[in-house]
Amino acid sequence: MKLSEIDKIELKYLQLEDYLSLKDAMILAYASMPDAYWKKFHIQSLLEKFPEGQVVIKVNDELAGCALSIIVDYDEFDDSHTYREITADYSFNSHTDDGDILYGIDVFIKPEFRGLRLARRLYDYRKELCEKLNLRGIAFGGRIPNYHKYASELTPKQYIEKVRRKEIDDPVLNFQISNDFHPSKILKGYLEGDEASNEFAVLLEWDNIYYEKPAKKAASKKKVVRLGLIQWQMRSYESVERLLQQAEYFIDAVSGYRSDFALFPEFFNAPLMAQNNHLSESEAIRKLAEHTQEIVERFSGFAISYNINIISGSMPEIRDDKLYNVGYLCKRDGSVERYEKLHVTPDEVKVWGMQGGSELKVFDTDCGKIGILICYDSEFPELSRLLADEGMDILFVPFLTDTQNGYSRVRYCAQARAIENECYVAIAGSVGNLPNVHNMDIQFAQSMVFTPCDFSFPTNGIKAEATPNTEMILIADLDLDSLRELHEFGSVRNLKDRRKDLFELRKK
Repeated sequence: MKLSEIDKIELKYLQLEDYLSLKDAMILAYASMPDAYWKKFHIQSLLEKFPEGQVVIKVNDELAGCALSIIVDYDEFDDSHTYREITADYSFNSHTDDGDILYGIDVFIKPEFRGLRLARRLYDYRKELCEKLNLRGIAFGGRIPNYHKYASELTPKQYIEKVRRKEIDDPVLNFQISNDFHPSKILKGYLEGDEASNEFAVLLEWDNIYYEKPAKKAASKKKVVRLGLIQWQMRSYESVERLLQQAEYFIDAVSGYRSDFALFPEFFNAPLMAQNNHLSESEAIRKLAEHTQEIVERFSGFAISYNINIISGSMPEIRDDKLYNVGYLCKRDGSVERYEKLHVTPDEVKVWGMQGGSELKVFDTDCGKIGILICYDSEFPELSRLLADEGMDILFVPFLTDTQNGYSRVRYCAQARAIENECYVAIAGSVGNLPNVHNMDIQFAQSMVFTPCDFSFPTNGIKAEATPNTEMILIADLDLDSLRELHEFGSVRNLKDRRKDLFELRKK
């Protein structure tokens, strides 16, 4: 049919009164298997069991194509199942509303309507239905009707590889691969009587990136996460209590905007060293470490009372008489987890005698998986890549930089981490000056939230940015579903396209 002859294209639910048109269409579509059409009682059974799964395409009110589906509990079937087994001997009693996979029973377009890309509409409907019903994915056995031409020289596996490399043209398999279905297995003896495919089929699968495994306890999984970044002004505090009052003020502010996270900068509590400025730098920071436990306990209380997850930036801590730069994730459920700065700067070693930590991990939160790298650690791409391999969605980088060029190192490395790891990156720093604290004279910061660079994100990869060198909060909403789409369907896929046959990255 010519495009100029088309007045109307409709996707509609299949009705039993469509049966005669459906039968005629199937006979034409499967000319090599003249008896391969569904009887009326088959269609009636499908409509009774799962009416949403049966749809047709009509062109000018004429049936042009059809897609038939059931829902199955995939664990009940072997990966080497046959068509007869998956349909329960064509009775469709294998269908269950409690299943986890939408299984494609049939899809076809009448020959006169081919070339109009109508089948794509049927596949898109199946994907939308799969997402709507929160199913794990779609599967079906795809025929390879051109295989009989190559059966004497190629195994089915070799045939599929040549199709993938475009050395052989298989319009059916090429279409399915282009629609994001991936071949996972060769099915032998799949469809009885399919001589064109030598009774072989390819098990094709599509994964629902929005699938949520049913929870066993009451909980809500957030898809849009709100961050509250605190661009902290360095100023004198006469006591820990006064510093905590200022911290609580900011926590209250970002919580008032219903933020899920509050991010503090690295060494935000450094003003407390002023009272020990008569000591050497290394002695003063060890005195500062005496306040860390109290601050963490108070932050944990704030996290509970303000219903917000708090990333405490970083503070000095002494363990086994060694000085570390550490931070704490204080969750709103009352639990507390620790993270460490792994790479300490030459200045931290020289002036303070600080040691690098050794633990790198992803944290599970009620807003997905997050990673935290303190300042200099963000400049080492291996760390964030390891976190990305563990499923990190958001990387938090509390930092402290005194010069603009030092800030630029953190800022541009953080943005690179967002692109290469297909994640969000939030950085928060301190501004102002501390004239009465040695080695902490002045600070430069512009807190920001970075995104990958693709169609679902800002073109410059910047979701939000604070005013440079001004005390303020920065609020940003992050859509985690956009990351799922990027992982699977992005213009480029940095995580998927890595040449793991050439290199690998692993923790020791």
